[in-house]
Amino acid sequence: MKVGLYSITYLGIWYNGPALTWKETLHKAKEYGYDGVEFDGKRPHANPMDWDRKTRDDVRNEAEKLGLELPAIASNNDFSSPVPEHRECQLLMVREQARLAADLGAKVVRLFAAWPGVTFRDGLAHYEEARQTWQEAFQNLPRQIRWRLVRQCLKEAAAIGEEFGVVMALQNHAPIIRHWKDCYDLVKEVNSPWLKVCLDLPIMTNYEKEWVRQAALTVGNLQVHSHFGGEFRRDDEGKIQLQSFRFAQPVPDYAHFIELMKEIGYDGYICFEFCHPTLDENHNPAGIDYVDKHAAMAAEYMRELISTTR
Repeated sequence: MKVGLYSITYLGIWYNGPALTWKETLHKAKEYGYDGVEFDGKRPHANPMDWDRKTRDDVRNEAEKLGLELPAIASNNDFSSPVPEHRECQLLMVREQARLAADLGAKVVRLFAAWPGVTFRDGLAHYEEARQTWQEAFQNLPRQIRWRLVRQCLKEAAAIGEEFGVVMALQNHAPIIRHWKDCYDLVKEVNSPWLKVCLDLPIMTNYEKEWVRQAALTVGNLQVHSHFGGEFRRDDEGKIQLQSFRFAQPVPDYAHFIELMKEIGYDGYICFEFCHPTLDENHNPAGIDYVDKHAAMAAEYMRELISTTR
C-alpha cells in the first residue's frame, strides 16, 4: 500500500488562509513523505475547465520530477436528482474528469452516489446548509427511485471509464449510500469491470471489528482506492496517536483496517484528507499551520501502520 495526500486538505476551505496551488500541494506532499497526490476535481484545484493541455503536462511533469504519483482524481458528483438536466451536467463533469485523469496518468476517478456539496460563510466551508437543501429538494421522492437514477448514471460513468481507460471507484459515502453494503450492491448491480469500490473506514456507520471485517472481505478485489482522516498527537514517547476531533466520538481502528486490506491483497493508495473545519483551543478557525501539523503526522502515522501491521 502507498500513502497519498488528498488535495481537499489544502483547498483553502477548512482553515483561515488561501488554497495551495497545485504545485505547492505537490511540494507539500513531497516534504511530508507522501507517495502521491489525489487531486480534488474542483476549483481551485483540478477542475477540468481550468486545466488546459499545458497545465496538465506541467502537473504531470512536476509530479514525476518530485518522484510522486497521481493515483486519482476525486469527483464531487450527485447522480440522484430526478431532473435529467442535473444528472446530465454531472455526467459531463465526470467525463471531463476521466479525460483529465487519463491525461495525468491517474488510474482512478473517485465517485459519490450523491454529494450535497458545501456552502461558505466568511470564506470557510460548512456542510449543514447544503445537506439540508439536498434533503428538502426532493424529500417526497422515494429512496428506491433515487437508487435507480444513481445506478443508471453509474452505468454511464463506467462506460466513460472504459473509454478513457480509467477505473471509477464508488465511495461508501452518504447520502443514498447508508453503509458499505449499499456501496457494494450498487457496484454489483452495475456489473462492470470499470466500476469498483473505494471503501473508507472513517465514514463507516459501525467501527465494530466484525462489521469492518465483513465489509473488507466482501468487497475483496473490488477495492481500488481508500482514504483516512482525523487529527493526531505525539505521546510522551514520541509515537503518533490518532485522536478524536469531536468530543466523545470514537476513533477508527486503522491498524485493524490495514490488516484487513493486506488480507484481501489490496496494494493501492490510502489518501489522507483533512475535510472538517479547523478549530483552535478557543473554538476559532485555525490557520494553515494547524492543517500542516496534522498532514505531516498523518503521513508518518499511516506509513508506520503499513510497515508494522502484519
